[in-house]
Amino acid sequence: MRANTISSTFEEGAAVREQLAAFLADPPTIDPAADLTPDVLPTGGIPGTWVDGSGRTPHSAGVTIYAHGGGFTYSNPPMEQIMAHRFSQATGRPVFAVAYRLAPAHPFPAAMDDIVAAFKSLVRQGVPPKRILLVGESAGGTLVLSTLLALAAAGDPLPGGAVPVSPVTDFTESSPSIKANKARDVIDPDIMGPVGPTYLAGARPDQAPQSPLFGEFHGLPPILIPVGTDEVLLDDSVRFAEAAAAAGVDITLDLYEGMTHAFHATVLFDEAEHLPTATTFLTRLAEWVRRLD
Repeated sequence: MRANTISSTFEEGAAVREQLAAFLADPPTIDPAADLTPDVLPTGGIPGTWVDGSGRTPHSAGVTIYAHGGGFTYSNPPMEQIMAHRFSQATGRPVFAVAYRLAPAHPFPAAMDDIVAAFKSLVRQGVPPKRILLVGESAGGTLVLSTLLALAAAGDPLPGGAVPVSPVTDFTESSPSIKANKARDVIDPDIMGPVGPTYLAGARPDQAPQSPLFGEFHGLPPILIPVGTDEVLLDDSVRFAEAAAAAGVDITLDLYEGMTHAFHATVLFDEAEHLPTATTFLTRLAEWVRRLD
């Protein structure tokens, strides 16, 4: 396992929190140059949005499948399109942002099944599995890891890599950081309490693929996990990375010093307004993807 600490100053951490707090008052808008061409490729009936900032095609470059965050229950399409555009620029691939089904109306495994179906549809149409990346944040990061485990368990082809940002990996809430970082993070673990039961709807919290930590990791593709050291979910990432590395997975853990949950969302703002953390996040993502290629 490669563990990298991304250093930052107290002032940078404060600036990230301030910028994140500005979302409601002054939400960012998508770059007019972003290509929102619909239906680049069929996705097995799974709804979503194609966003491209790479200028390449799925068959020549591959595809990044993006699973948004939102506690498995919430979607914000305008912000997700901007994030998809940033991921497209960093990964050098068109992005399919999956509009997966949401709990509580559609609990586990509905959202995971939607991502699996979109992946398989792209493969059937000739996109090489190894040219497909899975990327997601928070709940979407969990779904990315769950999708990997579901595909592996079924003996299906696997994507070339996965980037779960700040995922939940253990719905038993056993990670020490849930309590240790309660006063540091922007999310309160007491408020997070209902998220797991709402999403699982009776599925066991100590089993995979819903809780990826309990999965079988042998044979999984390379994984990059960015996470903030002030997050209540810090140890969900650390514990998963340690377990996956012990199983022989090529895994990189990027620890962003002093950063809270959703720190990476600063990439949503205009590039001219990017804080150092946003620039570093996108640069490291791009470098990691180039290593895969």
